[in-house]
Amino acid sequence: MQKLIFLCAFLCCICTNTIAQDCTITFKGKIIDFHDKTPIVGASVVILNLDRYTTSNFDGIFEINNLCKGTIVLEIKHISCDTKQITIDIDKSINKEIFLEHHLEELNEVVVKTNTKTEQSSVEQSIKKAVIEEYTDKSLGDALNTISGVSSLSTGNSIVKPMIHGLHSSRLLIINNNVRMYDQEWGDEHAPNIDINSSDRIDVIKGANTLKYGSDVIGGLILLKPKRYAVKDSLFGSTLSSFNSNGLGGSLNSEIIKTYKSGYYAKFQMNYKQFGDFEAPNYNLTNTGLKSLNGSFRFGYNSFEKGFDAYYSYVNNEFGILKASHIGNVNDLDNAIDSDLPRVIDDFSYVINVPKQAIVHHLGKVEAYKRFKGFGKLTVQYDFQINRRKEFDLRRGDLKNTPVIDLRLFTTSLQPNLQIDYFDNLKINTGLLVRYQQNDAVSGTGTSPLIPDFDKYDAGMYAIGNYNLNETTEISTGIRYDFTDINANKEYNVTDWQETYNYDELFPEFESGAIRGTDIPTNPRFTYHNVSASLGLSKKFDNNIQLLANYGLASRVPNPSELFSEGLHHSAARIETGLLTIGKEIANKFILSLEKNSNDFGFAISPYYNQINGFIQLIPVGITTTIRGAFPVWEYNQIDAQIFGVDIDVNKKISKNLSYIASLSLLQGDNLTDDIPLIHMPATNFSNRLFYVNENLNQLKISLSHKTILQQNRFPDYNFFTYNATIQEDVFVDISSTPPTYSLFGLNTSAVFKVFKKGSLKLEFNIENMFNKSYREHLNRLRYFSNDLGRNYNLKLKINY
Repeated sequence: MQKLIFLCAFLCCICTNTIAQDCTITFKGKIIDFHDKTPIVGASVVILNLDRYTTSNFDGIFEINNLCKGTIVLEIKHISCDTKQITIDIDKSINKEIFLEHHLEELNEVVVKTNTKTEQSSVEQSIKKAVIEEYTDKSLGDALNTISGVSSLSTGNSIVKPMIHGLHSSRLLIINNNVRMYDQEWGDEHAPNIDINSSDRIDVIKGANTLKYGSDVIGGLILLKPKRYAVKDSLFGSTLSSFNSNGLGGSLNSEIIKTYKSGYYAKFQMNYKQFGDFEAPNYNLTNTGLKSLNGSFRFGYNSFEKGFDAYYSYVNNEFGILKASHIGNVNDLDNAIDSDLPRVIDDFSYVINVPKQAIVHHLGKVEAYKRFKGFGKLTVQYDFQINRRKEFDLRRGDLKNTPVIDLRLFTTSLQPNLQIDYFDNLKINTGLLVRYQQNDAVSGTGTSPLIPDFDKYDAGMYAIGNYNLNETTEISTGIRYDFTDINANKEYNVTDWQETYNYDELFPEFESGAIRGTDIPTNPRFTYHNVSASLGLSKKFDNNIQLLANYGLASRVPNPSELFSEGLHHSAARIETGLLTIGKEIANKFILSLEKNSNDFGFAISPYYNQINGFIQLIPVGITTTIRGAFPVWEYNQIDAQIFGVDIDVNKKISKNLSYIASLSLLQGDNLTDDIPLIHMPATNFSNRLFYVNENLNQLKISLSHKTILQQNRFPDYNFFTYNATIQEDVFVDISSTPPTYSLFGLNTSAVFKVFKKGSLKLEFNIENMFNKSYREHLNRLRYFSNDLGRNYNLKLKINY
């Protein structure tokens, strides 16, 4: 009986408490797009701990009634949006706005196919990770040669500078992980200090949509982009090794990535590469080996509203330069041109002797962003770079191991950027730049510095707008202003200053008023104001056809080498002379592109025209005699120039497993001032590639490739006569004539094997220069001394884990 009374009392308590509890609370909400505050229709709203469900109406509003006091956990979902969970304590009826993000491609990797162009109207091509891995043991310039309109200016086989539409060095912007590269890029034989293995994708922009990165993009823009990681708990990585028969070397690249569901991520990557002497088809190329140690580290945090990315990379390169190219005077150059064999052919070796280059490059970046509701995204980036370049020549005595050129370049910049995406059809990107650069010509080399000490200050601002006229048409426009101040300290020979160049009358303000023996100390200082602009159009038609049109006005200030160079550039074996009277370049570039993109057939036809007023070129002007012998003299000057041409790309899917791609590049460069061809212009070239892919047979891929470079018949005549002391008469030195047409063939094969529970093994076998063709490329500075590379067998093994 007592138990029954107790049970009745307990049930009465429960009933009393239940009746007393307030369950009349109403929760109203509105689901809104983060960018423009428009309502999101059809979003699902679930109270996870109560199993209650509703959806937002046409105005984005939802309502849930009869809630009790306490804590509720809401989960809001919508197609193409990030699922959002929020926890709310309620004790009365409330009304709350909830923001969702519709543009997840900015944050995570998603399955939905999106347009990944830098700008919708830009004319650009991309190299994906799979192609980058084909060039894991090669340079950035080698990888970019797969793109139409892109060629390279090289010094041997290891020092390769990319060219876009015939322009290179300071006229190209190379952006590595959103940092503009500064690595003494002014020299013909200065390759970009970049490890392409640290990138997930490389974009080449040929048009004018580049104002965000600089006003001086006369040639084009190369963007190396890192991978964006999904927000989830994961640990993965890969190791890729490469072995080559030519040079008896290869590379080892390894990376590991850790991601967290909280949004944090980290990546560590390292690459080591070593080769001995490379081989031409019939002889050894003495002292052409290389060593390279590279590493990078990323750490960051991804959330929609805020985040950061910290990045550091280290590049340490040592390049041997063909020993036969080490000339003591201009007569050695004449003898090399007349000979079919290099002057020096030694046995294979891994030892790197002089002449050689040793470069160390540090790059660091911290980038942070914050999104503001109904407005846009603010990003602030700080970065720095330290580049140390040493060039070694044959020397004796105490200076035997001392470089003849030793330059240290420090660059740091601060860049805030604001993206405004509040408006439906208009997106605005605006920002500022402040940059400081210091060059230190390290003392103790025993030679006069080729480039003097200088300080360089840059400041800029830009605004870019993209407007959707309708569903098929978009226009983009932008404007940029830059200020540059260059402050140098340099000693000139008194005779050169006062008589040869007449600088004492042209620039009396640079004089210090003192003369030290035969030299006069000076303080040249220049300031520049640049205005650049762009205008682009993108128009889509039926059948996946699109028309792109771009116009760009670009202004480039002369770099310090063009102003101040003076002396023997040992690794180039020539005297180089800059001029203080050189002004800035102004280019007007027009480019069109008619493109068709489909799974079965596609093409791109891209004609362009680039007129450059005040084009700065380095050309041979004669010879001079130093204590080391007679050397060609190359001098910077300015002319008016034009470069025009067309790039054509075609791809065709022949069958389910078989496809074909081809490209053709035509280009002509003219020196309008002297009515002669421009120096160092790429020749007409075309390529073909046939692919066989069988996904069901271990992802088997087989491809045959072909590339033909026609002889460049349009070149300026800078040949000269010089006195040969051996035969005691003047001899003709032909430095202008170009080598004949050549064709190269290659084979690429790969297959993937599931040998691990959570990983795979990819095997790849390639043959380069399959028929061991002897050839010389006219854009290779060492073509006077030897043939280019012979056949190479390459084996790659990649483990994904």
